[in-house]
Amino acid sequence: MVVPTVTGANTTERDIPGKPAGLTKPPWLRQRAPGGDRYEYLTSGLKDLKLATVCEEAMCPNLGECWNGDTGTATIMILGDTCTRGCRFCAVNTASTPPPPDEMEPENTAKAIAEWGVGYIVLTSVDRDDIPDGGAEHFARTVRTLKALKPEILAECLTPDFQGDEGAVKHLANSGLDVFAHNIETVERLQKRVRDPRAGYDQSLRVLRHAKATGPTGLVTKTSIMLGLGESDEEIAQTMRDCKDAGVDIFTLGQYLRPTPNHLDVMEYVTPEKFEHWKRYGEEVVGFRYVASGPLVRSSYKAGEFFIETMLRDEREKANAAA
Repeated sequence: MVVPTVTGANTTERDIPGKPAGLTKPPWLRQRAPGGDRYEYLTSGLKDLKLATVCEEAMCPNLGECWNGDTGTATIMILGDTCTRGCRFCAVNTASTPPPPDEMEPENTAKAIAEWGVGYIVLTSVDRDDIPDGGAEHFARTVRTLKALKPEILAECLTPDFQGDEGAVKHLANSGLDVFAHNIETVERLQKRVRDPRAGYDQSLRVLRHAKATGPTGLVTKTSIMLGLGESDEEIAQTMRDCKDAGVDIFTLGQYLRPTPNHLDVMEYVTPEKFEHWKRYGEEVVGFRYVASGPLVRSSYKAGEFFIETMLRDEREKANAAA
């Protein structure tokens, strides 16, 4: 299959107008340093409760935008801040034996979120291959506690692959969450170069497929890939088709940004126009319910979360009206 291209697709540093020689960020990737009252409020509250966010740990470029919204949104990272894997794109700390999880973290996290006044929250975690269920029950406890405190809140869990444990996937999918998200990260050919050897393309697809198949009716599934690692147009299109075949509803694409000199090089800066092309392709050709695609889009992203929240609330209002 030939994937249609647009002017500016697959750009290199020489193709970006006004960009000097060498691999430096183009203008559309520059963001202001985070600040503001809401940012300070969330920073202080998270520090007091010893809660980590992937926004900070993974050096997300959208931190200021998301935290300074009318109500603020953050992606809370449970199960500690140290991962048992060592993916070559990720800035999160790694160790083979991280400290044990805080047993009170699910309750403390849920109570804090319930007090923030947000309508949609994302819970994520590091990989915890040292825990028998990979942390699935820790996730589930957090969701159950949060829903008991604030039933109207929508909860997304951005999960690890639980080493492919289908029991763990099913358990979390039925915990009361609204969106089950797991990132496939990159195209099939680049998996071994980008991700830890314990992760894999087929394993991630199985996790997404099993969550959709065993979760409750109406459970939304979601995944994400990074661009700029050397993937081709056809590989991107094939990844999108594979994820749709696995039952994925929401797909996001963003630009890979090298967090430190020890991580993978950026092979390409993809233009905003090409990201828009992939949004149209994903929604109109592949058939995803929604695609968030842009240089600064991340798997947890305020604009995407707003769309999902609106979509889910509208669907539930219609269902209640028809009942």
